[in-house]
Amino acid sequence: MESRHKGDRSLRPLIRRFSRRATACGLRARLSSNVTPQDMPHDVLLFDLDGTLSDPLNGIERSINYALAEHDFPPLAPGGAAAFIGPQIDQSFTLITGIGSGERLNGLVAKYRERCADVGYAENVLYPGVPEALTALRAADAVMGICTSKRVDFAEKILDLFDLRKYFRFVDGGEVGVHKWQQIEALLSVGGVTAASVMIGDRAVDLVAAHRNSLTSGGVLWGYGSYAELSSEHPHYLFNSPEEWSTLVG
Repeated sequence: MESRHKGDRSLRPLIRRFSRRATACGLRARLSSNVTPQDMPHDVLLFDLDGTLSDPLNGIERSINYALAEHDFPPLAPGGAAAFIGPQIDQSFTLITGIGSGERLNGLVAKYRERCADVGYAENVLYPGVPEALTALRAADAVMGICTSKRVDFAEKILDLFDLRKYFRFVDGGEVGVHKWQQIEALLSVGGVTAASVMIGDRAVDLVAAHRNSLTSGGVLWGYGSYAELSSEHPHYLFNSPEEWSTLVG
C-alpha cells in the first residue's frame, strides 16, 4: 500500500478571475471576531493544493473525460469539471455517473489516475503571486504543509513542477474513501499539526475539515468555491490574494 503522507525530504524539523470577483464584492482579507491577536501566529500553515496554489481544471477535466470515454460515458461539457475540484475523485465519479461502488467505479478512478500520472499533472497552472507569497512566509519562519485530496505522488509532482516542494515540511495526500477531515485528524494524531494550525483552501470541504478538528480556517477567493460557499462555513479568514497570507504570521 502506498504511503499517504510524505514528510520533509530530510525527515527533519506551508489572476484575473479572483481579482475581478474580489473587486466587485469590495472584499478584503478579514479576521473574524473569534480570533484575537494573541491567537497568532499559527504554528503550521496547512494549504490545500488544487484551486489554492494551482489551477488544475484542464488536467482534471481531460483526465475525467478520458476515464469516462474508456467506460462508455459521455464527456463533461467544457468547464464542467469545475464542480468536482476539491472532493475525492471517487466521490466525483459517483456524482457524474451514479455508480456508488464496485469494480466499475474503481476502473474509472484507475483510468483517471493513468492520465493524471502521464500528462494531467503537468496541465496545472500556477496562480499569480503564489511563489512570492510562499517565499515571504518562509522568510518569516512559517512552517507550512500540504493537505490535499489528490494522491500524494501526484501532489509531489505538481509541487516539483513549479519548484514549490521546498517550501513545505510535509505533503499529505488523499486516498479513495478518506475524507479531508480524516486526513487532518490523522495529522493531529501524529503531531503534524495542532489546534493552533490553520487550514487554507478554496472549497467548503477544506473549511469543514478544519472546523471538525478545531483548527482555524482560511478561505481563498480565487479558486473553485464561491464567496457564498466559503462564507456559509464562517471561515476565520477570507483572502483575496496570496499576498494576504502574510497576515497569518503577524
